[in-house]
Amino acid sequence: MRLDGKVAVVTGAGGGIGHSVCERFLAEGARVVALDINEAAAADSVGSAALASGQALALRCDVGESDDVQSAVGRTLATFKELNTVVNIAGGSTSRDTRVTDVPEDEFWSTIRRDLFGTFLLCKYGIPPIIAAGGGSVVNYTSMMALVGSPGRDCYTAAKGGISSLTRSMAVEYAADRVRVNAIAPGLTLTPRVKERYETSPQVQEVGQRHLLGPCQPIDMAHMTVYLASEEARVVTGQIFPVESGATIQ
Repeated sequence: MRLDGKVAVVTGAGGGIGHSVCERFLAEGARVVALDINEAAAADSVGSAALASGQALALRCDVGESDDVQSAVGRTLATFKELNTVVNIAGGSTSRDTRVTDVPEDEFWSTIRRDLFGTFLLCKYGIPPIIAAGGGSVVNYTSMMALVGSPGRDCYTAAKGGISSLTRSMAVEYAADRVRVNAIAPGLTLTPRVKERYETSPQVQEVGQRHLLGPCQPIDMAHMTVYLASEEARVVTGQIFPVESGATIQ
């Protein structure tokens, strides 16, 4: 088992990618703390068997609330005694997001809070116990939209671009503490929510056509997350990994 004995906190655990990450981490021997603003969805991602056996914990957490994040890290340490990995998946955008000159200002701040500030908070409170455990891994989630020019999503691209930059700076800052920090930049990923849009929206279908090997699945992100959390990636840090079926190379 590639993550045997490791303790991981996963935000956005109730979403499609978070669900797959939790399943793969548990299958690889990790103990998982699943965080989501919807506690029932987080519990579903780890499953009743893992909860009953003590291999997993599911908690409600608004990643944009400092008290929630601190409480979640505290519960993790109280339950499992250490922390080795944090995975920052929570985020997203809304239909209000558009170009800079048209988007409401409150949409910008809510997107920054959900995506960038949420990642910042879990790193702020999660990295110290990782250092105390002798080092470990931080896996952030940015987006392929932070790597290419993407019209009509200026709040989201700003937030995800910030995550990419934060990933690189933290990789330098915490290398001496044996903390590796990397990010995954997913392409169009057919989570249940996105799949519904993909089947009905010509614009989303057009994006999918740029994916050379077809749209991504949540399990594709989970496989990369397991690798970055494992000792196989022990000298990999400060990198942004596009997992996007070649969509950004055209």
